[in-house]
Amino acid sequence: MANKSFQQFLDTVTARDSRYAAGAYIFVRMALDYTVKKLRSADESRVGGNISTEEFLEGLKDFALESFGPIAYTVLEEWGVKSTDDFGEIVFNMIDGGELRGTEDDKKEDFNSRYSFKTVFLDPYLPQK
Repeated sequence: MANKSFQQFLDTVTARDSRYAAGAYIFVRMALDYTVKKLRSADESRVGGNISTEEFLEGLKDFALESFGPIAYTVLEEWGVKSTDDFGEIVFNMIDGGELRGTEDDKKEDFNSRYSFKTVFLDPYLPQK
């Protein structure tokens, strides 16, 4: 699952910022890989690892739904992730910890209120009236 240096990062970051479980960081890392792979397969001429916040948030959403289906909302909430703002906090904790690379144009605020978790992860699975 996590290599030794990533495990050390997880231990450090979750001790420093207890809002999010280690699973949330692992999920974000896996979702980044998923998103980059998906974008490259859609556009084979795409090079480099930089993706936009919008692309990443869509990838996070798609990966959560593919991975967890109707329990995505519950799993994310269990990890302390309740909004796209939380994804931003996790991403920037990972950048600060050297686990992700950011650019000078990246801002945590770009993740704020991008979509409703209830609308995206919960509502599609509720019974129709």
